[in-house]
Amino acid sequence: MSRKIKFNDLTLRDGQQSLAATRMTTEQALRVLPLIDRAGFETIELWGGATLDSCIRFLNENPWERLEIYADCLGGPAKIQALLRGQNLFAYQPYPDDLVIAFIKEAVHSGVGVMRIFDALNDWRNLQIALIASKAYGARVEAAMSYTVSPVHTVEYYVDFARKLEDEGADQIAIKDMAGLLHPSDALGLVRSLKRHCSVPITMHSHTTTGVGLLNLVVAMHAGADAVDSAITPFAGGPSHSPVEVLIVFAEEMGLDHGLDKGLVLQAQARLFEIMDELKENNPYYTKYYRPVHFDDVDREIIRKILSLIEQAEDTAMEEALTLSRQLLVDLGYPEHDDRIFKSQIPGGMLTNLQNQLKQMGQLDMLDKVMQEVPRVREDVGFVPLVTPTSQIVGSQAAFNVMYGARYSFVSNEFRMLLRGEFGRTPIPPNPEIVSQILGDRDAPKPYRPASYLKPVMEDDYRLPFVRTQKDLLLHLMLGKAADDFLQRPRSIKVDLNEFADRMPG
Repeated sequence: MSRKIKFNDLTLRDGQQSLAATRMTTEQALRVLPLIDRAGFETIELWGGATLDSCIRFLNENPWERLEIYADCLGGPAKIQALLRGQNLFAYQPYPDDLVIAFIKEAVHSGVGVMRIFDALNDWRNLQIALIASKAYGARVEAAMSYTVSPVHTVEYYVDFARKLEDEGADQIAIKDMAGLLHPSDALGLVRSLKRHCSVPITMHSHTTTGVGLLNLVVAMHAGADAVDSAITPFAGGPSHSPVEVLIVFAEEMGLDHGLDKGLVLQAQARLFEIMDELKENNPYYTKYYRPVHFDDVDREIIRKILSLIEQAEDTAMEEALTLSRQLLVDLGYPEHDDRIFKSQIPGGMLTNLQNQLKQMGQLDMLDKVMQEVPRVREDVGFVPLVTPTSQIVGSQAAFNVMYGARYSFVSNEFRMLLRGEFGRTPIPPNPEIVSQILGDRDAPKPYRPASYLKPVMEDDYRLPFVRTQKDLLLHLMLGKAADDFLQRPRSIKVDLNEFADRMPG
């Protein structure tokens, strides 16, 4: 009996966030969601990350209604995965424990079946309350380790962290390679070590920004990973995730049971091309790349050669496999990889947003200088992994350093918070000279768990005419003015699920 590999689909959350700035509407997602469901993916990531913020800022949609509609469409929460930023919830700074617990309760009751929880600093203290609450209210928990490269972040570091998360109650562990920094040679050793030392399932999550993502997933499958993250074309490749259309062929050549209906995957792909065309204004890759990809388009001779090189488990062979896998994607019409990310460590979604922001400011020519400054700022704050919110904090500070011409002559409040330990414990202490320059002698870093300094908020009395429900209150407390403005506008999601009845389960 062949070993089974589970595929998670990230198309409608991380895929569209990475390639289309999270502008996909609920109605657009519903056109394809039933097909993705019936195709047989283990989980479908549909909520969390930037979707809540984007719903209220740009789409005039209620994120709670979106989640409930998805759960109705799929017949329950079992397959629905959400990405949670630990103590930061779905936003950008730590929140009090009572708000974290209340938010997670409503999320699970509204339709989240699997809560993928991570912390930008890999500070386990920032995962503890979210993990306990998610399990208490009935969700499975996948604790994710934010992968980065530094003198601190060794295989032993990640194995120790994974074992700590398992001990805290995680049902499964994910390697979250958000910027595509994990070299396939290192992926092989990391996955094997995690499988040897952990008893819970291991998932590989690796973006294709730098061109390593596809090979990382194949290496992970070879090394015994239980699940891999993927996306469906045209919301795959580039800053997004590896295309499932290619991964399926790899799995078949490896003799793995993927359990996916290839015909339904291609039907979903066709609808996604229609949706991508509607989102073209938010996609810098539109018209330059992407075409329909069928399984017969994937050169199985190249696939077998890559697998043969992986079997050798040598650095030179892995480099050759990497070159072949990158060219395979280019030949199929996916974006070319970006080597600059290895130095800047900027995640794909952030790179897209940074390009858009600099373009709007008429400063797109500054992009290379900003990307060169990012690793210097990152080292100054203790080699933090770059993922929301640290990627935005470090990236913005790098931009300020370049624009103002003098390093740290202007410092954001969030950067000060990072130095003070208000987001958590950095992998190593920040540069003491930078701490002294910015904070001075009287503003000492905070040694304890960040949320322990925050007073509860759920028992206060909020007499706001636009807050009608507990869910409204939670949005108000997490997203502030953006949520308040949204709650005072006419409600927008009006979806008749009867329109999708022929595509729904049962």
